[in-house]
Amino acid sequence: MRKILAYPLTVLYFICFGITLVVFHPIQWICFNLFGYQAHKISVDWLQFFLMRSLNVLGTRFTFTNPYDIDTDQPLIIVANHQSMYDISPIMWYMRKHHPKFISKMELGRGIPSVSYNLRHGGSVLIDRKNPRQSLPAIMKFGEYIEKNKRAAVIFPEGTRSKTGVPKPFQTKGLEMMMKKVPSATIVPISINNSWKMLRYGKFPMGIGNHLKFTVHQPIKIATFVDKQELIKSVEQTITSNIHP
Repeated sequence: MRKILAYPLTVLYFICFGITLVVFHPIQWICFNLFGYQAHKISVDWLQFFLMRSLNVLGTRFTFTNPYDIDTDQPLIIVANHQSMYDISPIMWYMRKHHPKFISKMELGRGIPSVSYNLRHGGSVLIDRKNPRQSLPAIMKFGEYIEKNKRAAVIFPEGTRSKTGVPKPFQTKGLEMMMKKVPSATIVPISINNSWKMLRYGKFPMGIGNHLKFTVHQPIKIATFVDKQELIKSVEQTITSNIHP
């Protein structure tokens, strides 16, 4: 019965999702080209809000627990497990005062209303995963941007999404590079639960009635750890020990 109900609700969700992307695309363009970065950033924030409201059609609820008052006058490296594309909007909305930016595959920079425009113009970086000559310098430049402008880089060290919620081992090279390029950063670990259930039936129909939970853990200054591998292991342990597949 639950899966049968998911079919019409998924259709309604896709309609709301599509309308949101189409409406916010020209809004982003106007904000960026006429008023600059800050106006564009506000438009992107509200895009995330309405993308989350679209998911409410599926009975999706969000809980974002962050007991820490994190200073905005510093760069951050937000490190989280990755369960689905629905991890992204809550992080962008609830951490919006820190200006979250992403490392995304180059294919996402074309053809998706609102999403592609933001990735190209909002401060994130697009990389060709099959071409280290392009991706490595791009990530290094991205790190410099985060350090200089005191933004937040969002890293999903698992590399690929977990389809069952069970965390995958961290692939640490990208995180190590970001730590080198953003030495003054504070690492903010986040555990994500239940996001994978949005795709429990595949892309259609979508899962309904899910409670997506995001838990922010104790922020850690990179400079307080001499052994960066020890720091990464500690962050991984903190995140994965709070995941409940």
